[in-house]
Amino acid sequence: MKKLLLVTALVLLVSFTAFSAEAGKLTVWCSEKQVEILQELGNDFESMYGIPVDVQEMGFDQIKTKFLQAAPVGEGPDIIVTAHDQIGELVASGLLLPMDFLTLSDRKEFTDTAISAFEYNGKLYGLPYGVEAIALFYNKDYLEEAPETFEELAEIAAEYTDDEFRGFVYDAPNFYFTAPLLFANGGYVFKQTEQGLDPTDIGLNNEGAVKGAEFLKSLYDMGVMKPGDNSQIADGLFKDGMAMAIINGPWAIEGYKQAGIDYGIAPIPSIDGNECRPFTGVQGFLINSQSPNTLFAIDFLANFINTTDVMYRLFQADPRPPARLDVAEMAKDNADVYAFFESALTGIPMPNIPAMAAVWGAMGDALNQIVNGELEPKEALDQAVAKIEAALNE
Repeated sequence: MKKLLLVTALVLLVSFTAFSAEAGKLTVWCSEKQVEILQELGNDFESMYGIPVDVQEMGFDQIKTKFLQAAPVGEGPDIIVTAHDQIGELVASGLLLPMDFLTLSDRKEFTDTAISAFEYNGKLYGLPYGVEAIALFYNKDYLEEAPETFEELAEIAAEYTDDEFRGFVYDAPNFYFTAPLLFANGGYVFKQTEQGLDPTDIGLNNEGAVKGAEFLKSLYDMGVMKPGDNSQIADGLFKDGMAMAIINGPWAIEGYKQAGIDYGIAPIPSIDGNECRPFTGVQGFLINSQSPNTLFAIDFLANFINTTDVMYRLFQADPRPPARLDVAEMAKDNADVYAFFESALTGIPMPNIPAMAAVWGAMGDALNQIVNGELEPKEALDQAVAKIEAALNE
């Protein structure tokens, strides 16, 4: 057993050596979408400051895991580029450098949502550059403009829906997509306090959340939504021109263009006059607190990356809605990007604390029970919260 552990340790050491921070040179881990532009920017930074930058591609779903393995033993990169909801475990492990160098004036350059997404226990741990949220796609062949209220959308959708055509469809059992309905009347995942998110205060079965779940169930009772709907079915119907409207994210744009759909993008309609605020995800740069190059990393982010021109170059190479307000203004001529920027602007940052891991499965079970008529909304949500609390108390 000891021999096996030694071999494993040696394998990890060898695998990380090729991807490790080196004094006097910045090493950056990022996913495929950013690697080319960041290396180009890194070369520019070297020509200006004389500090080499080595950008290394890492699978997006591997960045956090490998960083957690490498950084504590003095390996790994100086900077990682990842999503804000991954920072909780990294901060708890002492592996992230607080970005105290970003002044209040610096922070005002970004949307409030983007900044708050990277805050943890009152400190900022990330430099945001891109945001993401869901919105309502609608087919302009059937709708000249999107309904502003869910009540109106449901009424119109009911007229269009038959055995083949769908007035409205989306992956309702997926909590990520249905969360806005639960949030509209006051539901929440964890209570936001001055000290941060409180995992002991869960609002997924409060009066507002139940009201949203009851509205969801009414869409099934009306026959607008149908049990068995999922992302693949909903996406296929919309691409085939067989659905009037769908909730989806910016990743769907290219497929709808290729399918020749004349679509529009609008905010998720309101319920009872209240905004349906989606989850917002934020991409950004994090600094390894164990890095031998923290001063160089700070200089790279504060004085080079965090400028309008460089952030706009990042947007041009990876055209996701920008986190900086001035870059978003420059991107305004891209109607699709700006529509999703506006959705993210009003969104709720995905909880960035480790407790969020207990939420997805429990809420997925509850929503499946609701849409399949197995439990009433209140009972399903009560059971989900009980599961979440039990998991957090283990």
